[in-house]
Amino acid sequence: MNLRKIRVLIVDDSAIVRKILTETLSDMPDIEVAGTAPDPYVARDKILALNPDIVTLDIEMPRMDGLTFLKKLMRHHPMPVIIISSLAQNSCQIALEALRQGAVEVIAKPSGPYSVGDLKATIAAKIRAASVAKLQNRTASAPLPEVPPALKKTAELVSSATGSTKIVAIGASTGGTEAIATVLAGLPSDSPPVLIAQHIPPVFSRAFADRMNQSCAMAVKEAVDGDLVRPGMALVAPGNFHMVLRKDQGTFRVIVKDGPLVCYQRPSVDVMFSSVADAAGASAVGVILTGMGADGARGLRRMRDAGARTIAQDEASCVVFGMPKEAIRLGGADRVMSLANIAGAILKEAMPPLAQAV
Repeated sequence: MNLRKIRVLIVDDSAIVRKILTETLSDMPDIEVAGTAPDPYVARDKILALNPDIVTLDIEMPRMDGLTFLKKLMRHHPMPVIIISSLAQNSCQIALEALRQGAVEVIAKPSGPYSVGDLKATIAAKIRAASVAKLQNRTASAPLPEVPPALKKTAELVSSATGSTKIVAIGASTGGTEAIATVLAGLPSDSPPVLIAQHIPPVFSRAFADRMNQSCAMAVKEAVDGDLVRPGMALVAPGNFHMVLRKDQGTFRVIVKDGPLVCYQRPSVDVMFSSVADAAGASAVGVILTGMGADGARGLRRMRDAGARTIAQDEASCVVFGMPKEAIRLGGADRVMSLANIAGAILKEAMPPLAQAV
């Protein structure tokens, strides 16, 4: 039986990029390039004529920029959109805003350090993830909420209580940047330390960390090899590098390192979760959020087996219920809950015994 192919419209003002993407996708048995467009005006007509399943969208284009077109598209003809952006810092920030406005994935253009070979290894997986993603129109989304007073009080108990707080490890993929933003928005400035592995290209990870740092109560930064893990700080794994936790004479630090792809990913959630299981054991909380595939499922099970408390995002609130579903299937999740409740659950699980008794 012939399965229906995923039909893609490529929108990019560069003829070279359109050619590279078309040739790359032509090798995929389950993906078909329905057409290409050099700008949003042509794209609008082709969307209506060709009815593609997914659009890949450049950010910087003549006549109308990609972000403006995305907002119009999500308002009048919602469909899965993958942003393909240059590695320039300004483009990265705009691409992350596009994710906030409803795009489901972001990929770096095939140039410089992010080669055509890298693109071929990732774009098909991104398209497959986008094809099953739940659309979340955020064109009218409000700024991230302030930290609720109840959470502030809880965090004060955590930080003032005798004994160390637990380390929180969060992993995500498709839809993860906005899911992580929601979780971090519910954590106060003296939150337990957080480690984040999000499937994201190089440079974009720094832009993502910077955006979170500006919008969240706790400090957020892209991790650097040897960074100290401390309360009030969230460390984001750099794109194209693994991040692992190490304990040395009672002090926790992260190691940022190269290495083979794990579950086709670098950074890998499995790599981070497994290191947290080994280094922190029961003194940790593991959280697996929305994403395609199985990365993080085995690592979350290792954390649970080591005594950590573990949480999986539920299907209803996931953009793609892939990674959490696999973690649940493997028995890695203590609890399954809506995204809106995860920040509160993290703080409850991370409270040391004295704080719980107060």
